[in-house]
Amino acid sequence: MGRLQPLDMTTLSPEQERAVRGFLEGRIGAVRGPSEAWLRSPGLAEPARQLVEHCRYDTALPRDVVELAILVTGAHWKAQVEFWGHARMARHAGIPEEAIEAIRTGRRPQLPRPDLEAAFDLVSEYLATNRVSARTYAAALEAFGERGLVDLVGVCGLYGFVAMTLSVFDARVPEGEENPFPEPAG
Repeated sequence: MGRLQPLDMTTLSPEQERAVRGFLEGRIGAVRGPSEAWLRSPGLAEPARQLVEHCRYDTALPRDVVELAILVTGAHWKAQVEFWGHARMARHAGIPEEAIEAIRTGRRPQLPRPDLEAAFDLVSEYLATNRVSARTYAAALEAFGERGLVDLVGVCGLYGFVAMTLSVFDARVPEGEENPFPEPAG
């Protein structure tokens, strides 16, 4: 991360060592992305890891719905690394390239299923207005049920947290890759 020096893994506190083990031995399997920043606060790192694992592997939502929600959230926050990384995962999950590009550029995507449309509508409406209309809520509830709807909100909240972590600490896309969004002046 641009604003943080890499952690010296030989001088970690016992709490940091436990948190690192959680990342390495858990389903994430690595210390990367926001986890390197979170490890500066090991009491935050462990529950954050658990939430990431739930949102990535254990939601009641299809994988493409999760990735769509992450893309909409990442685009809202102009989170370079988050959008770049999850665009690849979204493609792999079956989100059409044209839909990814539409989300990146702030347009409504053409989506192949009603549940994807319901997810897009709920997330984008909330991020634009800080509210969700009764009609949008009802469509999302119909598409995902209560558990799925709670999971969808959780995914977006988590990835708002991830976006802020990556942006504040100036995480960069890999060398040779393009940022999805223009860099702000200054």
